[in-house]
This record gives sequence, C-alpha cells and structure tokens, in this order.
Amino acid sequence: MGEKLKKRLKSKKFESEDLAVILNIFVTSNFLRSKHDDVFHRYGLTMPQYNVLRILKGNYPEGYSRCELISRMVEPAPDVTRIVDRLVKEKLADRYYSEEDKRLSLTRITENGIELLNKIKPDIDAINNLISSKLTKSEKKKLSEMLEKIYGDYVEE
Repeated sequence: MGEKLKKRLKSKKFESEDLAVILNIFVTSNFLRSKHDDVFHRYGLTMPQYNVLRILKGNYPEGYSRCELISRMVEPAPDVTRIVDRLVKEKLADRYYSEEDKRLSLTRITENGIELLNKIKPDIDAINNLISSKLTKSEKKKLSEMLEKIYGDYVEE
C-alpha cells in the first residue's frame, strides 16, 4: 500500500496505515487544488471567489445573504464580505436589500459572473475528467461514501 505516496513524499515507510491514508488525502487534495488554482488564476479568480459565484449561480436571480453563502461554501471563509466586495467591484456580482427586511443585504451573480463561469466550465470539466478517467462509476461512488464517513458526523443537519 502507498507505493506512489512513498515515491511522491520520498519516504520509505509510514508510521501507520492511518497516517498513509491521511497523507494520501492531503496529497490528492493538494493535487486537485493546484489544478483548480491554475485555472482560476488564468481567469483572475481565487478558489473562494469561484465558490461564491458557483453558489450564487445556483440561486440566480435571487442570491443569498452573507451567512447563507458561508454555510454553503466548500471551505467556509470568514472574510466572505471581502470576497463579495471584490466580485462586486469586478461586476461579477451585485448587492441589494431584501424586500421583506431592508436591513438584510443580499448578493446575487450578474450576467458577467454567469458568462465568466460559462467560460471557465470547460477547464473545470477537464479537471473533473481526471477523476472520471481514473475511476469507474462504482469506485467514484465508493470513494465519495468513504470520504463522507470521515467528516459526516460533523455535518449539521
């Protein structure tokens, strides 16, 4: 077990199988993040900005409050206000106030934001195909189930 991991980390052995699994998760996560970061960099975005745009597109044209965005992010960011500020400045999102509660600020994706996501999509699909090309449908399902087993007890219902 872990021959590629040993080679990648230039290590002869690992303290335990548990450590090898954790290191494999970290190495894989870093590999995928690096591929994504390269794409986002070409389009002038960060991973959190892309994540916010993706979330907003899913609820277009209504949008979400800051707290709702944070709760839906892959990696919740405490500085979501600054992330949104940058997206607004770049005209990829805009802010408006709720009709029901004028104190509630909401953010929604703009047409420019949707166009940018559509432009990025082929590059993201190519990264996703890295997974598709290496794993069968049942392997992907099993891997997803195994990963959810690790963090699932910590997901709020």
